[in-house]
Amino acid sequence: MSTQHPDNVSTPPWSGSDVIEGEAELREAFSAYSELGCDEVMWDSEGKDVDTNVIRKLLSAYPDFFQKHALGKDIFMTYRVPNPQIEVAERKIVTETLQTIPLSSDVASVFYKRDSTPVFEVILPFTTSGEELTWLHSYYEKAIAGVGDLKLSDSMTVKKWVGAFKPGKVNVIPLVEDMEHLLLIDSLVKEHARAIPMKQLRAFIARSDPALNYGLMPAVLLAKIALFKLHSLKNDGIEAHPMIGVGSMPFRGHLSPTNVQNFLEEYKGLSTVTVQSAFRYDYPHAQVKRAVAQLNSNLPNGEPDEVSPEQEKLLRTAMYKLISAYQSRIEELAPFINSIAQYVPRRRARKLHIGLFGYSRNVKGKTMPRAIPFAAAFYSIGIPPEFIGASALSGLTDAEWDALRAVYVNIRKDYRSVGSLVSWQTINMMMEVYPKVAKAAGMDTQKLRTSLGALVSDLSSIEESLSVKLGPTSSSTKKHENFTNNFLISYMLGEHDEARDSFDQAAKLRCSLG
Repeated sequence: MSTQHPDNVSTPPWSGSDVIEGEAELREAFSAYSELGCDEVMWDSEGKDVDTNVIRKLLSAYPDFFQKHALGKDIFMTYRVPNPQIEVAERKIVTETLQTIPLSSDVASVFYKRDSTPVFEVILPFTTSGEELTWLHSYYEKAIAGVGDLKLSDSMTVKKWVGAFKPGKVNVIPLVEDMEHLLLIDSLVKEHARAIPMKQLRAFIARSDPALNYGLMPAVLLAKIALFKLHSLKNDGIEAHPMIGVGSMPFRGHLSPTNVQNFLEEYKGLSTVTVQSAFRYDYPHAQVKRAVAQLNSNLPNGEPDEVSPEQEKLLRTAMYKLISAYQSRIEELAPFINSIAQYVPRRRARKLHIGLFGYSRNVKGKTMPRAIPFAAAFYSIGIPPEFIGASALSGLTDAEWDALRAVYVNIRKDYRSVGSLVSWQTINMMMEVYPKVAKAAGMDTQKLRTSLGALVSDLSSIEESLSVKLGPTSSSTKKHENFTNNFLISYMLGEHDEARDSFDQAAKLRCSLG
């Protein structure tokens, strides 16, 4: 599934701008299908303006391709809508987006000269109950498809006047993003499946926002537990088809064109994975096509690894320890993170959106950036976000540590892959001139010094517990270190153009913003 997540450093030549928006997103969807071989495109109206006439425009612009590759049959488009209970100011976008589905069906039916349903599923983010899914399903069935039976006069119905509203119903895909409900994802799905009723459905596991909220290791563990819980629904006669939303860097899932096999080994039991913007635009085109083909040929990728009740109990206690350390770090560093995140280049025309972290906890009145700029901020100062809170590993029992390593299969590989992005030079510079850094960040000097010391402890903990050497290991990662040094110096001096340039150059070397 191709998505519009703005984690790319480079932009494709056809975009015409550093910011992909408007007609360029239509071209992007076509490129995902025709050039990269993606089976599905997420059309995202959460937090951004989106063209609701996408189906008509695609069929009009590229008729030869879509005659050979039928939308809704051979390739797919799936809408992601705002959650009305979260995005209060934009909740009517849900109704606006759903109303375009019957229009898309009419347009496609004329194009293909047969009944056609190009869009029949929608993704609901921040899902916290099966009831929410049922509300969305029922709204479409009653208020959109059902409006055809409305009588306009004794002899005229809406259906007679403007035609039938097809499809008669849509499938709703829960996107589950917080710890509480990832641990209850099987109950949530079961509740909706029994209310409809239905025997199979797709369920979407978030991976970026759990990392933002809880840290790398808890995010991986939550995804692995959720995959096994969804698989276990077969005992209730429900077949779940899991999806996962992942970025290129380990912090956000580690699905890059260079890590496909390790990813498939880590997250077994998947039917669908996202290939986000960095995956598609920050690697050589031929390599991206090969990676997409490898995913298409290997998905679904078997049954998930079992997580026994005993293991889950141990993992829960381990996660609470790791999460506590992680969250204490980022709450203290919030002003620093936000000030650096301002240097992240815009790649999509998004509206203001505070992300799940702002909803899940009261961060002492502080707003955090979203997962991509958050991660980018830490990479740019030589402290990959994967390490934050890792010193809590020393507080795990032997049983908790054994359970963590058994379930997080590629833990050492993931940390080795980002260990070379650690810059001791940049960290030492921050420790030496922390008053200047604190002034640039607008935060308390002593608090910054203490927080930096805690982050160094996190780095040392991984180095010791996993025997991973940290620091540049190649000419490329040494260049990355040079750019992080240059960024920090320019940041402290208020040389914004120079800071942005160093920020971008470092991101290009790691093939992702964050």
